Amino acid sequence: MTSPYDGAAPAPRGGAVRCVPYDGAAPGRESGAAPVLDARDVVKVYGHGETAVHALRGVSLEVHRGDYVAFMGASGSGKSTLMNILGCLDVPTTGSYLLDGTDVGELTQGQLAVLRNRKLGFVFQSFNLIPRMSALANVELPLAYGGVGASERRRRARAALRLVGLGERVNHEPNELSGGQQQRVAVARALVTAPALLLADEPTGNLDTASTAEVLAILDRLNAQGRTVVVITHETEVAAHAKRTLRLVDGRIVEDVRNAPVNGPPPGLAAAAADATDPGPEPASGSGPAERGW
Repeated sequence: MTSPYDGAAPAPRGGAVRCVPYDGAAPGRESGAAPVLDARDVVKVYGHGETAVHALRGVSLEVHRGDYVAFMGASGSGKSTLMNILGCLDVPTTGSYLLDGTDVGELTQGQLAVLRNRKLGFVFQSFNLIPRMSALANVELPLAYGGVGASERRRRARAALRLVGLGERVNHEPNELSGGQQQRVAVARALVTAPALLLADEPTGNLDTASTAEVLAILDRLNAQGRTVVVITHETEVAAHAKRTLRLVDGRIVEDVRNAPVNGPPPGLAAAAADATDPGPEPASGSGPAERGW
C-alpha cells in the first residue's frame, strides 16, 4: 500500500471457502446495521491481453462495525491489491465496493481523497512520519488536510497520543523515538479523524518482539472500544489477535475463519481476562501458610 497522504460473511464466488463459526454466539451482522465494508465480485486486472495480471478474481466480503479482521496470504496472493481497494487507493476493474454506505466506484479522485481523509485511518509497515516534525504535528496532519482549526487540531492530536500511551512524547521528533513509539504515533495519526475503519498494512513488520506486543495490545484495546480494524499480515501471531481471519490465494478468498463474535472482545483480550480471573491450581495439602506455620 502506498501512503494516503496526498491529502458470517457471504462466500466469495471466486473460490471455495472454509468457514469455521465461533463456538457460541453466531458471527455475523449487527441487527439492521449496514456493513462498514461491502465488496461484491471485485475483480482487479492490471494490463491487457496476454500480459494481463489478474490480481483479484471475484472477491466478495462484508466487514461489520466493531469487527477485527486479518487478511493473510503469500506474496502475489492479492492481499495488498485488496487492501489498496478497501483503502480507496485504487478502484476495482469490475465489481462494486461500498465504504460505510458510499459506492467508491462513483467518486472522482478528489472525492476519493476526501473519503479517505474522513472515513479511513491508515497504519503502514513503514511509519511514514515526517522528519523534523514533532509527534504532535505529525498526528495533526490529517486534521489539517480536513480543514480543522489549529486549536481543535492540537486538542484532538494530544488526545490521540494519550490514547496510545505517548502523552509525554508530544514534542519529540521521529528520530527521538523508538521504532515502537514511532508506530504508536502512526496509530494515533490514523485515529485522530475518528475514522469508520482502521486499516493496518503489516503494522508490526519493522518492529521487535516487545514493540510488536505493544502495538498489538493497542489494536486490541481500540477494537474492544468499538473500532473496526482490518489488518494485512503474513504473521500467524498477528492474525491470532483478530476476530476473523481470511486467507487469499491467487486473488481468491479460500478460507474464512471466525475466531470470536463481532460484538465480543478480541481473542487476545479475552484470553488475558480469562487468565486474570483464573485462581490457578489448588495448593497441595500441607503446602499452604497454615500448614507451614507462617
